[in-house]
Amino acid sequence: METESEPYVRLASLRQLHQVMADMNTARSLADTLQTVADGVVQALGYELACVNLVRPDGDLVVAAFAGNPAAEALITGRVGSRESWERRLAMGEHWGDLVFIPHTEGWVLDDDDVPQWYTDGPAPRFENEWHPSDRLFAPMYTPAAPGGGSCGELIGVLSVDRPRNGRHPGAWGREALQMYAFQAAIAISNARLRANMQRALVRLEREQQALRASEESFRQAFEYAPSGMAIAEMGGDQHGRILRTNDALCRLLGRPASAMRRYSFSDLVHPEDVSTLLRTSAEGGRAELRLGRRDGTYLWVSLRNSVVADAADGPRFLLTHVEDIEDRKRRELQLAHRASHDSLTGLPNSAELRARLSSRLCRRATHTGELESVDAAFGHPAFDAGGDGFDFRPVTQTFDGGYDHHVHAVTPESERDDGTKGLAVLFCDLDGFKSINDRFGHNAGDAVLIEVARRLSRAVRDGDTVARLGGDEFVVLADGLGRADAQDLAVRLRNEIIQPIRVDGRVMRVGGSFGIGWAHCGMTADEVLKSADERMYVEKRSRPKQHRRAG
Repeated sequence: METESEPYVRLASLRQLHQVMADMNTARSLADTLQTVADGVVQALGYELACVNLVRPDGDLVVAAFAGNPAAEALITGRVGSRESWERRLAMGEHWGDLVFIPHTEGWVLDDDDVPQWYTDGPAPRFENEWHPSDRLFAPMYTPAAPGGGSCGELIGVLSVDRPRNGRHPGAWGREALQMYAFQAAIAISNARLRANMQRALVRLEREQQALRASEESFRQAFEYAPSGMAIAEMGGDQHGRILRTNDALCRLLGRPASAMRRYSFSDLVHPEDVSTLLRTSAEGGRAELRLGRRDGTYLWVSLRNSVVADAADGPRFLLTHVEDIEDRKRRELQLAHRASHDSLTGLPNSAELRARLSSRLCRRATHTGELESVDAAFGHPAFDAGGDGFDFRPVTQTFDGGYDHHVHAVTPESERDDGTKGLAVLFCDLDGFKSINDRFGHNAGDAVLIEVARRLSRAVRDGDTVARLGGDEFVVLADGLGRADAQDLAVRLRNEIIQPIRVDGRVMRVGGSFGIGWAHCGMTADEVLKSADERMYVEKRSRPKQHRRAG
């Protein structure tokens, strides 16, 4: 009977399969396709329950569709099973072609894994091939394989089926039908995904075009009416940096009309000392602080921020430059830096600044290799130009062999006579008679005397020499390129300047000065140099009679 009715069963099933597959391929969305796949198992393949487990982007599988039992559907739809657990299931049991059958006698080991399931227990089978409630049958779904890529492609999901209506394990035809159905379902799901991705891409493209139009209008208004300066400049080629467009705020900031701005590039407007900073910022994008020239010839400190506007086809093409006036902030910063490095009373460099300038000229020799160790690196302080109270920073850089680029080693003149050797003289000055002025006339008078002494010392030295107040009534002069005789002459000249009468509130006051001359040379630290000059000053002070230390 079974053999006589089998052709009729196959034909009816094929008609149902044909209809189900047609429905799968005409579903309107991915969700409809998945539900149609689950429904088709129940309608055409003779199972009471079917579940579609779909691979997510992270690799785990989610129950995406269920058919045959509303209660079970509500229980497990949307739940997730790990990829590891699924791979374990697909690797065990009996393999019927691409299908995986796990009998109830083996499946108990899977009861505690994290794969969503609705299986129940039941009595032992009464006859051979009877379906047990805890039997499991899976049909993996793979994407179509690429030419030459093997029998199957990437796993996109797994069909789980249960409760055959005839109560038996599927025969050869049933297995082949389920396997063929899973293959067609994989194609339908892949196509539905492609359609969904295309629809999302079209929607996204339309939204992006709308956003682009809105963005262009917003940019135009933001550019034109921005309270701070804005410019668009060319990037690359012979016209790199040429200004194409400016807003009113930038024109007002630099005092130049828009028509004139288009004749310039930013390199034409930047201060000569800031050209390298501008070029680095233009090449890399980012932020820099530099000075731009105004129409009246003055320079203005600005914060300049570049953004590279890229073209998908040709690469970067334009620089969008935001220019903000920071003149007031820079002035405050310079004032704060000056206060930190200069004596508040006399305006001279203070003790820390003195040590930094001295350290910047010295390097310490290593005894075992002859290499040079940067002393100023230990202080973490950049080298300064030795000129007066200026802010000309000149960092000293080290080469890889341990030396300094452009560093001339400080040496000490060897003898008292002029043998042509020039060195860095450090003159340590201590005022004579200053304490009595403070005691007799008060600290205001003492401060006035210190201010005048500082002025006279600064006036008497050369441009490029440093006069610093070490603290109290102690001053230090750094004078480079002097021989021993030159240093002695300088000390005499400075002493003569100090002893001249000083008028404070109608009173005439006098102070003297004791000088010790030390020599800075590489291999010494700044403190060692100052200590040496200080000791020589005390020797000189003790060697002169008290009445000769000041003129009166």
